[in-house]
Formats: sequence, structure tokens, C-alpha cells
Amino acid sequence: MAVINVGIIGLGRLGASVALAVKRYQQGAANRQPFVVAGYDVRPDVVRIAKTQGAFAEITSSLVAAVRDKDIVVLALPYADVPEAFALMAGQLKPGAVVIDFSVLSVPSLGWAAPLEAGDAHLVGATPVLNADYLFDGKDDIRHAAPDLFLGGAMLLSPSVKAHPDAVELASDFAAVLGTTPRFVDPYEHDGWMASVELLPMLLGVAGFRAVRSLEGWDEAQRAANANFGRLTHGLADGYPDDLRALLLQNRDAVLRAIDAQIASLRELRTVLAAGDGHALAEAFDAEYEAYNDWLAHRMSGQWETTEEKPRVNPGDAVMTGFLGGYLSRRLRGGKGSADGE
Repeated sequence: MAVINVGIIGLGRLGASVALAVKRYQQGAANRQPFVVAGYDVRPDVVRIAKTQGAFAEITSSLVAAVRDKDIVVLALPYADVPEAFALMAGQLKPGAVVIDFSVLSVPSLGWAAPLEAGDAHLVGATPVLNADYLFDGKDDIRHAAPDLFLGGAMLLSPSVKAHPDAVELASDFAAVLGTTPRFVDPYEHDGWMASVELLPMLLGVAGFRAVRSLEGWDEAQRAANANFGRLTHGLADGYPDDLRALLLQNRDAVLRAIDAQIASLRELRTVLAAGDGHALAEAFDAEYEAYNDWLAHRMSGQWETTEEKPRVNPGDAVMTGFLGGYLSRRLRGGKGSADGE
């Protein structure tokens, strides 16, 4: 059986966890497909840790080396580095290679990937909805990579319109290998969601820290900060200023709508608080606590539909039944893709 070569660019928590999940799959009884995984990261301390995890066949010294001759390339980079990565990959990917892009936003990558697609590579945006066990841990570095980070979650796939159907099927099969359920979403709709559930929380952390630093007494109050303050502001420790700036500007209109909704909500709460209206506050809080716990129950269980759940695809059954058994295997043998005939 032909080996599938995977290159992972960016070895933070997501990138390293992809490698660990593939390793877990290959050690399981369902394994019917061998993978060889290479990694790349510019940070020496990250590379050192990645080498101890035993999930990489090699850690390359350059991005180009990590993507050359790979069947699957996973991009899991800080967002500000993504455009340069696409530029470096141009002309380096093998025909038929599938780039699975973990960037927070999908739409900007469609433009950056144009030179790759002209060379017969295929882009599929991917947003992992993580294992609910990790929902509140807020840890985002290679030290907290885990083989079950994706297990039982979902993978939101946003393929380029130029991506071959077989390439999309490969991305779906690979999502199953990681232990997730693939779900398809339009790139523009996806980025609208991200404004609400990713970018607004990140921005609120910055705004919250900025606000309290301006208050009288901060020099003393900061010494009393505990978990609530840490949960609100931890993105300042995990992220990079350039990433947040780029994300906000790339998705400006959707973020502005989310900010306007947040401001309106705060104004309503401020009005009833200023009036000392305990009844109105109780009504507002009761409604939101109930709605939040309803969301949390669905998120923890992964059950969102009221109808009977469709059976989950077993990764071992999915792999080699679609693209991996047809289009890709022909590519690996040096033949043509299914759209071209053999």
C-alpha cells in the first residue's frame, strides 16, 4: 500500500496534535493506511519539543523542504505568517497535493492560494472544533498538544471552488483519521462565524485589559487578579499582536457587526445597572445563564440536531474507500487524477 506523505507547517498545539493524532491512528486497529509525517517550525524550542513527541519522521530545516513531494500539507501557522507561506509554496508542491489550511479565516486564503491552484494543487480551509474535554483549558502551545485534541469533535471544511472533488474527499477522509466529523461550510459564512466566536473574544480580552489598566487603582488591583481575569485576558499570552491585527482587518465588516452587538448589549446592562433595577438584571442574567447552559450541553455532547443522529463514519472505513483509494493512489503511482482518466 502506498505511503501518504504529510507535511505540517507550524508546530503549535494544532500542528503538533495533527501529527500525534495520525500516530494514534496508525497504532490503532482501524489503520489501513500508512502515513509519513514531516514538520517545520522556525522556533528552536518548539522543534526540540516536537522531536521528543515521536510523531514526526523528520523536522525539516525549511518550509520548502517540508512541503516538497507531500500529498497533504497542513498549514497551522500564526495568521500573520500565512501569506508568506503560500508565496513560498508556489511552484514547490507536487501536482495533486492538497493544502489543508487551519487559518482562522478562510476567504483571504482563497486569493493567496491562487498560484498554488494554477500548479494543480488544491486548497481546503479547515477549522477544528475541538474535543469538548479541552473547551476551557485555554492552552495553545506545543506542550499541550494531544493525540485526542480533535477526537469526537468536528472539522469545518471550506474548500476552494477550484478544488477537485477528490481533493475535497481527501480532506474529509483526513479529518476522519484525526477523529473528527467533517462538515462543509461556505468560506464566507465561515468567516462570519469566526468574527463572533473567535475574533470578538480575542478582542474583548485586549479591550478588557486595556480598560482596567486605565482605571485608578490598577497598580494595586493587578495584584489581586485571579482566574476570572486570567480567562478573559489569556489570549494576550497565547497570541501575537500582528496576528490579531491582520485577522481584524481581513474580516473587518463582520467584526464591526460583532462589536456593535457587544456595545449594544453592554449599554443595555449599563442602563439597568445605573437605574439600580435588580429585577431587570435578574431577568437578563437568568435568560443568558439558561441559554448558555443549553449551548454548553450541546457543545459538550456534540449533539445539535433534534432528529436522530446519523451514524459516525469510522476513520478506518473512510480511508482508502474514496480519494485515498482512487485519485491519490493513482497520483502516487504516477498516473492521472480521476477527472483526467488513466
